Amino acid sequence: MIGESNLERVYLACGSTDLRKSIDGLAVLVKEGFELDPFSPALFVFCNRKRDKLKILQWEHNGFWLHYRRLEKGKFQWPEKNSTATVTTITRRELRWLLDGLPLQQRQAHPKVTARTVL
Repeated sequence: MIGESNLERVYLACGSTDLRKSIDGLAVLVKEGFELDPFSPALFVFCNRKRDKLKILQWEHNGFWLHYRRLEKGKFQWPEKNSTATVTTITRRELRWLLDGLPLQQRQAHPKVTARTVL
């Protein structure tokens, strides 16, 4: 599931995606539109035009997961598509921010620390 630690990447589809697409349609979009492998250990995250629904496509062992989220109030702070990028890589921490309604850039968040020793 989403919390598994073997996930290597989180790919975010910039701009809006037609969420009428199901697993097969999103997997084709990942493969042909983004030129990525939908069977890789990653999450592929898509948001609708109104920014109140999202789908997450994930391959696990022998099948796809399709996670769906609908906000009853509010919108996701979703990045727009620009001329150079239709997909961007984010961290799982940044994904959590998006799911909580926050923008990707958090100036007030503690920076990531990679500890090498214990004091």
